[in-house]
Amino acid sequence: MNTDRRRINAPSGGTTPPIFARTVKVPGYLESLRPSRTRGPNELRKIFLQTGIIPSASGSAYLEVPLPRTSNSSSLIPPRSSLKITCSIQGPKPLPRSAPFSPSLLLTTAVKFAPFASRNRRGYIRDSIERDLGVHLETALRGVLIGERWPKSGVEVIVTVVEGDEDGWWGDSTPGIGGGITGSGMGAGWGLLNILAGCITVSSAAIADAGIDCVDLVSGGVAAIVRNPDTKKKEGEKGDFVRMLDPCPAEHQDIVAACVVGYLAGRDEVTEIWLKGNVGAIPDELIDGATQAAVGSLSVLKEVVMEAVEAKFQGQVIQEKEGLKRKHPQQDAEMVG
Repeated sequence: MNTDRRRINAPSGGTTPPIFARTVKVPGYLESLRPSRTRGPNELRKIFLQTGIIPSASGSAYLEVPLPRTSNSSSLIPPRSSLKITCSIQGPKPLPRSAPFSPSLLLTTAVKFAPFASRNRRGYIRDSIERDLGVHLETALRGVLIGERWPKSGVEVIVTVVEGDEDGWWGDSTPGIGGGITGSGMGAGWGLLNILAGCITVSSAAIADAGIDCVDLVSGGVAAIVRNPDTKKKEGEKGDFVRMLDPCPAEHQDIVAACVVGYLAGRDEVTEIWLKGNVGAIPDELIDGATQAAVGSLSVLKEVVMEAVEAKFQGQVIQEKEGLKRKHPQQDAEMVG
């Protein structure tokens, strides 16, 4: 029995969407709710990015990949999930006196899922998946920061996943109804690649908002190789697999391989790469696709950072003009007279 009366604990089991009788009885109704990709193979999803959302932090940013508008309103359950990530920067700040001398900036990254970020409720303690994402994010950002300008200092990059991209369509995980396909259903880990790409992009925007010196803006991109359901060729023949940029796992029934990269466009360098699945003997095509997706995210990142810089400069100019008026009010009156 729980003795803590100040907190109402959530159910111990996972939360699942309700399945009504019509879904079970009507044949083919569940498959009619399966989402399909309406974008082209090289078309990216729209991204909403904003900086300066947390005033108490040195820098902050918010990234969202909204759901596409669909005309199918027969079900209350959304066919696919959206991606919502926040990032806050704490520092740079001096290290404790007991810490050894460090000639460069010490980077610490932490990725945490909100308890309601997925359909299955997550715990409050960081698990192995969150720790792995933090290591990948640290690798992607370490080659971007100019750490020599901040000796014996540290900076913390804290990323919170408010809503994460799922590994597949929710209907495939319904017991007795879906069943899914091996390697592409719920729990396969395909959604983690999109989450890591979003963490890289939103962290870069937050670091730029904090004013930390960097060599360039880093952006994340994902590409995947999926089995084309329209072709009925045998396995191994050409044309059976298609490369998709910025894949949504819920829109594809069978994902063969996927790749996420952290890309510096100015230097043409890759700071982080993560391959998953049956990549094959030549993964260059998959890596090139992920790089193209990262370049698309970079265009949004640059525009948002430029707007934030212009807004800060405009605010400084207005404050300087107001300060001059307060210092010399009589001179202004004499000039007007």
